[in-house]
Amino acid sequence: MKKIINAIPDIVTEMLDGVAAAHPETLRRLEGQSVIVRKEIRSDKVTLVSGGGSGHEPAHAGYVGTGMLDAAVAGEVFTSPTPDRIKAAIDAVRSDAGTLLIVKNYSGDVMNFEMAAELAETDGVKTRSVIVNDDVAVENSTYTTGRRGIAGTVFVHKIAGALAERGADLDAVAAVAQKVVDNVRSMGFALSPCTVPANGRPGFDLGDGEMEFGLGIHGEPGVRRAPVENADSLAKNLLAVIFDDLPFRRGDRVAVLVNGLGGTPLMELYILNRSVAALCRERGLAVAKTYVGNFMTSLEMAGASVSLLRLDPELESLLADPSDAPAFRQ
Repeated sequence: MKKIINAIPDIVTEMLDGVAAAHPETLRRLEGQSVIVRKEIRSDKVTLVSGGGSGHEPAHAGYVGTGMLDAAVAGEVFTSPTPDRIKAAIDAVRSDAGTLLIVKNYSGDVMNFEMAAELAETDGVKTRSVIVNDDVAVENSTYTTGRRGIAGTVFVHKIAGALAERGADLDAVAAVAQKVVDNVRSMGFALSPCTVPANGRPGFDLGDGEMEFGLGIHGEPGVRRAPVENADSLAKNLLAVIFDDLPFRRGDRVAVLVNGLGGTPLMELYILNRSVAALCRERGLAVAKTYVGNFMTSLEMAGASVSLLRLDPELESLLADPSDAPAFRQ
């Protein structure tokens, strides 16, 4: 195992210290907690809290900033943050307008965020929660009941965060977050495994000429293994499942996110995006906005996912609002 670390038990805290040191003008690490918060918290607007296991950077600390999250809580690598950490994040961004919790659909995350929300409500904090389940690959997996939450979560952060920044109330922010969940679909593939530092070895095996469709961001099994395909074929297979799950109509406007899993060069992501854009044109979809890069990774796994968000005027307008979050500046 070759990784740029010091001691394995210190990985998460040292990573968060590095995040805060890189962006001192807008972010800070909450003292004694694995939580990144906005340096300036507005108590007059709905605040947004999200998080999950580490190893998916820039998710979620990279999405803390104006127009996105107010706090992100980090668990250990591929492990849900504990309720006390989540509660600390909620407390740090407490607002008179309430707090929206954005949770990826993994059993540990759902349970721990629910417990933290109950504790917060007992302390007088108004909360709402939205569960993101954009992965169309599998209905149930090692970590979930129902579909997994993957890179489409970033669209939820961005759009709900923009509406909160505009001053909408908690019910409206929760409703627009749910609208994003209802209209975003994602699917990915892996070309190589990743190595969790505490284990010191790859989490699964793939042959030199093999890839796996639908593999989860923690290495959960996908839907099938196949010989490695070219970019056009990969895009066609991914979008076929997405289109079947949420039938897009000719003339629909969409946002596209081509997400690297950590070990894939940008060159290859742009080639994949070329194929995705061509297939959207063939289907009569208008691509309003495209994002290409590493948005939700799986340590050093090679591979990618594609997310399509069906837009309406409200979602498109909110997506265009500015944000100074380090991983999503616009």
